[in-house]
Amino acid sequence: MTFTDLPAGASVFVDANTLVYHFVPEPGLGPACRGLLERCSRQEVVGFTSAHVASNVVHRLMTLEAMKRFGWPVAGITRRLLRHPDDVRQLTRYRQVVDEIPAFGIQVLPITMPLVSVAAAISQQQGLLSGDALVVAVMRERGLVHLASHDADFDRVPGLTRYAPA
Repeated sequence: MTFTDLPAGASVFVDANTLVYHFVPEPGLGPACRGLLERCSRQEVVGFTSAHVASNVVHRLMTLEAMKRFGWPVAGITRRLLRHPDDVRQLTRYRQVVDEIPAFGIQVLPITMPLVSVAAAISQQQGLLSGDALVVAVMRERGLVHLASHDADFDRVPGLTRYAPA
């Protein structure tokens, strides 16, 4: 199923890749991701994400901005950023995203230690990485069943319907 199949009025958890593809000029998946966020802005669908997803998006956009600005390769990008704090200070675009996510009408949900514990159990049960398991834990806590994500790993989670950009 794709984003266009997401019914009007539905509540949907927006995964990190959907947000990244919106903020980065990605020609293949970007337009569909922008379209979904516009639907959230119009309140045609009710968007949710979590603080940990927002943090992942900001980190990814920081690394992409650094690679583009400084011509750095993807390999070792985080380590390079750690060693060059003056270069990190020059980056600005990733910081703007922190305010733009809620501006789309997307509610950013908090992460608690009990959710981290639940996510660890989900990770063991479903074979998901911890961040993805935390998405599932947050969704279950909030009664959400619709997920906007390009990540097919979520397809093996019962009770969850994933909508992809294409």
